[in-house]
Amino acid sequence: MLRAGYHPGLFLRNNLLAVYCCCGDMRGAHLLFDGMPRRDVVSWNTLIAGYSSLGGGASSTHLALAAFWEARGSGIQADRFTYAAVLAACGRAGDGRSGRAAHGLAVASGLARDAFLTNSVIDMYAKCGMIDEVRLVFDRAEERDEASWNLLLSAYVRMGWPEVAVHVLVWMHRSGVKLDSFALGGILKACSELEGSEDLRRMLHGCMVKVGLDLDMFVGSAMVDMYAKNGGLEEAIKVFDCIPNQNVVVYGAMIAGFARLGNDPCPEVRIEAVRLFSNLLRMRIKPSKFTFKSVLEVCNLTDAVCCGRQIHAHVIFNGFQDDEFIANALINLYSKARSVNDSLRCFHMTPKQDVVTWTSMITAFAHDENFEKALDFFIEFLSIGKEPDQFILSSVMNACAALSLPATCKQLHCYTVKSGLDQFTVCGNSQIDMYRNIGDVKASKKALEQITCLDTYSWSTMVLTYAVHGHENEALELLQKMKDCGVIIDNTAFLAALSACSQQGLMDEGFRHYESMISDFGCSPSAKHKACIVDLLGRVGKMAEAEDFIMGSGSENDPILWRAMLRACRIHGDKERGIRTGEKLMDLEPFAATSYVVLYNLYMDAGKVSLAMRTRGLMRERGVSKETGISWTESGGSIHHFADGDSSCRHNNAVQARLEDLLVRVKQRTECGGTDVWELGFQSRKAGESSLGRHGVLLAVAFGLSTLPSDAPVMVMKNQRISPESHETLKLLSGQENRGIIVRDPTHFHRFDQGSCSCRDYW
Repeated sequence: MLRAGYHPGLFLRNNLLAVYCCCGDMRGAHLLFDGMPRRDVVSWNTLIAGYSSLGGGASSTHLALAAFWEARGSGIQADRFTYAAVLAACGRAGDGRSGRAAHGLAVASGLARDAFLTNSVIDMYAKCGMIDEVRLVFDRAEERDEASWNLLLSAYVRMGWPEVAVHVLVWMHRSGVKLDSFALGGILKACSELEGSEDLRRMLHGCMVKVGLDLDMFVGSAMVDMYAKNGGLEEAIKVFDCIPNQNVVVYGAMIAGFARLGNDPCPEVRIEAVRLFSNLLRMRIKPSKFTFKSVLEVCNLTDAVCCGRQIHAHVIFNGFQDDEFIANALINLYSKARSVNDSLRCFHMTPKQDVVTWTSMITAFAHDENFEKALDFFIEFLSIGKEPDQFILSSVMNACAALSLPATCKQLHCYTVKSGLDQFTVCGNSQIDMYRNIGDVKASKKALEQITCLDTYSWSTMVLTYAVHGHENEALELLQKMKDCGVIIDNTAFLAALSACSQQGLMDEGFRHYESMISDFGCSPSAKHKACIVDLLGRVGKMAEAEDFIMGSGSENDPILWRAMLRACRIHGDKERGIRTGEKLMDLEPFAATSYVVLYNLYMDAGKVSLAMRTRGLMRERGVSKETGISWTESGGSIHHFADGDSSCRHNNAVQARLEDLLVRVKQRTECGGTDVWELGFQSRKAGESSLGRHGVLLAVAFGLSTLPSDAPVMVMKNQRISPESHETLKLLSGQENRGIIVRDPTHFHRFDQGSCSCRDYW
């Protein structure tokens, strides 16, 4: 038209303006608008509606309002469409203040009586979260239509008030308002969040059938979602099967239902979701992002990694590999399979890495026991200016706890307090765990006291903290307090109670707790609970009863029970039963070096040299090698490692001198020149070589004594069980140096203080 020199009239110019606005080209629309010789209310309405539909938040709302005020200033008489566009802009931006002003002008102009504008006002207030104003406008409206009722219903659903939404639905029915799929879909969505409302869900289902909307695609998918979210899997499947011409939304809701079943259902039930996904592909229905996310979650819950890899290929084929929600599911899937490199590739392929994506990756490193990498990843997360949430801090605390780094743990706690995230229960629980793992019981107790909303895990992890650090009485007292306060006792709390009873040798009380968790609380004892009972019987010397308990426990093929049995045999010198137990362990763990080493030493101790040599040869044939013992401690913001058998010390002369002084003092108290055959394996010593000087845990303790303040306890981590030689040496050293020494090995915390250990020499 410009090239032809044609000058369109107002009607055509308004249509051109609408085209520019619909295409989102507001710059071109504004240029056209400015060049219009004459404008009417339609012109202004089109421009305001164009800015309103941009969805740019406060900026687009500001432009829409500016156009509105300019229109009023130019003498244009606003109509109901003008106010509707302004109210829509305010609703999208959540600008209740400007929306209230526009509402006031509409009332003053006399246009607010119209049902069309009333609905716009209700929608604006609902989007701004002003539910009182929503109800006030609705109650005072002179005209209402079906949209008015539906908007009121959706407002309560949006606010998370499903009970009120149900009352509105009943009110609609009694007022003779026709129920449509929009209203019923919204109420179904609201009721899916309600717990313990099975009767209400069935009533709503009956209502759908009566009004003939049970076969509607939107309502049907909402019903599937409602049943699936509340454990009604059979009902969800029946509704799914009744829906004709199922689309991707219905399939997505059904697959998501299997993903939401929790941790109890067997994998055979969950894997049905994969079959549904396969049917969807056979019907040539293109999966959505939501469908991919749900089916990957099912693969994650069922450990179906191979199936997950195939679905990952479909994700790439459909071009969804950039979606952050799918990336999070893939990271978690590969993490559970201990394929952290694949998790890392998925992370780097995600262009929009939000805090959830970073949390998933940090958790993947922690699950792979690469805790140092998890901490490095968190530091990188902070360095790029991202803001952490309570979940990523909880994951980092867990990684830090596994490394047992006191200084780093305290720094992380300070950061949590400064960021204001310490108020969340998940962070408080992680703090209790963190301080338990560095041996600071007082700090764990303080963290418990500062949690404003305690959950079951808060109580249980504190009971466990008391139990593992030798405070058995406090653990049992706190467990009783949990019962008195009506807190649900979970498996973690009972595990801590059984551990406390075991350490004190309280056999009757231990069995009472074990029977109570089954009969009174309906908890299913795990192998760890049963191992505590074996440990308890072994501690009081009832070896035959312990062996009988294992055989009748239903977990007779779980190595953890036999390891507890073997520990009791070692402490009480029951060599024959120990050999039987060692042979059983070697059968159960054919590639665990510890089983071969222990059995070899048992044979040697019993004088059965030929069997010992056969065990050693079998170990070589199967390619099983003994893991090198590593001990580490934190000092000066760095982690220092010490390996068993490493006679050299790469640190300064003061540390080496302290270690030599340590050995001299120990030799003055007891002669520890021999090697204990139960722990030290196939080591051989040359004449004059000190066995103690080759223990990494002693090197780490000597380093800590040389570098830490005199009033600070020495904290050392060890990847293998501490040897009797080192254990006795550290007991003597703690008394001579008047220092607290904490050694954490894979199974126990050893708190050495004034010549004694919290394990009471039973580990």
